[in-house]
Amino acid sequence: MTDTKTGVPSAALNGLLATVGTLVHSLRKEKGMTLAQLAETAGLSPAIVSQIERGKANPAFITLAQLAHGLEIPVGRFFLGHDEPASPVVRRTDRRNLQGVTRESVGEAAHELLTPDHNGLLEAQWIVSPPGHNTSETPFRHRGEEFGIVLSGKIDIYLDGERHILEAGDSITYASTVPHWYINRYEESCVAVWVSTPPAR
Repeated sequence: MTDTKTGVPSAALNGLLATVGTLVHSLRKEKGMTLAQLAETAGLSPAIVSQIERGKANPAFITLAQLAHGLEIPVGRFFLGHDEPASPVVRRTDRRNLQGVTRESVGEAAHELLTPDHNGLLEAQWIVSPPGHNTSETPFRHRGEEFGIVLSGKIDIYLDGERHILEAGDSITYASTVPHWYINRYEESCVAVWVSTPPAR
C-alpha cells in the first residue's frame, strides 16, 4: 500500500517514522532532557513530541526543524543514514531530499541538502517555495546565523515581524535567534539557497 498524502509506500513510511522517532528519543536521552523539556525548547506540545518518538506521527518539515533546534542538531540529521558520503562534492542528481515524507502546513516547499553531511559547521539547502507557501503560523527561532540568496522568483522574509521583500539576486543575513518566517504571496515559485550555522552539538 502507498500513503495517499506522501506517495511513499506505507511500509517504508512507517519504517522511516520509526527511525526518526528512535533518533529523537535517543538524542533527548543523551542530553538528559525530559520529554516536557524538549517540547518546551522546541516550541511543541508534549503530546506531539511523544507521538513522534513512538513513530505514530508524520511530522511536517517545520516540526522536524523545531525538534532539531530543540535538540541542537541540524535538521538534515533526521534524513541521513549512518553511512555518510565521503566525497565533498554533491551532484545535482545526488542531493538528499529533505521533503520525502513531510508536508508544510500551508503550501509545500521542496528542501534538498546541498552539503554532503551534517558534520560540518554549516548546512546549506536548495529550497523551492511555491505560491502560497506560508510558515507564519510556526515562526522559527533558534541559535545560530542564517544566510539566504534568491535565485529566481520572489519571497517575503519576516524578521520579528519586519517584512523584507527579496527578488532574484537579493540576499539576506540574520541571527536565527530573531523569530523569522517566510511567505510566497506571488505568482511564481521562489528558488533560493539557504545556509545556516547549526547550533553547537
